[in-house]
Amino acid sequence: MKKRILYAGLVVLTVGLTVLNGCKKDGSNHTDGTTKVQIRMTDAPGNFDKINLSVKEIVLLSDGKPYVFASTVSTFNILDFRIGTGNPDILVASGEMPAGEITEIRLVLNDNNTIVVNGITQDLKTPSGQSSGWKVKLSKNPTLVPGVAYSLLLDFDAAKSIVSTGNGKYLLKPVVRGITAATSGLISGTVMPLASHPEVLVIAGTDTVGTIADALTGKFSVGGLAGGSYSVKFAPVTGYKDSTVTNVQVALGQNTSLGTVVLKQ
Repeated sequence: MKKRILYAGLVVLTVGLTVLNGCKKDGSNHTDGTTKVQIRMTDAPGNFDKINLSVKEIVLLSDGKPYVFASTVSTFNILDFRIGTGNPDILVASGEMPAGEITEIRLVLNDNNTIVVNGITQDLKTPSGQSSGWKVKLSKNPTLVPGVAYSLLLDFDAAKSIVSTGNGKYLLKPVVRGITAATSGLISGTVMPLASHPEVLVIAGTDTVGTIADALTGKFSVGGLAGGSYSVKFAPVTGYKDSTVTNVQVALGQNTSLGTVVLKQ
């Protein structure tokens, strides 16, 4: 079977690492570099026919700065997406942001939300003054590691989010819980001497992901990796010998550092 090689090439993340010999899992709070985020929504059931939501954007606050992820879907019935079914969630937005701690998440809706009860559709109004969105409940502020991809699941509680006004009308006061899960891992390190300037190939079975060690620092970083065991091959320029580190274990949300790898002539 033909190998699939993806070269990260010119994009080398600088991940402020403490360089050690040997292989080490590094779970510290890095703030350099960027991370990819997918934002999905799911539903905790309510006794309604449909709840049609129109999401404008999701705002993530980190280091005092807001990062806005515009919705990529039109109006959807949130009751169609429930954990434990064939449609457990829906992808609402995705993008990149700087790594670091997320201190707040807000769900911002458009005005054209509706509810269907007993076959009758009516507008689902939100209280005034909610242009800044609805704060998502977090049990713990997630910290995003550079080079690692994450999925942010917004769990919409239908039963608690819909408020009856007592005259057959309903208000929408979203109650949403946020759950963050890493969907990839990272391998990084430093190669010496600088003159070896190697390709760094991360290999699992017939799949290979590649990058080039930085010419000035010797550092390399390969992210977006599924959890599992990898071999890391260093293919230097002429005059230096190839070298391979085997059984490198990658865990989701973790940076596995190889420390300093010294290539021989």
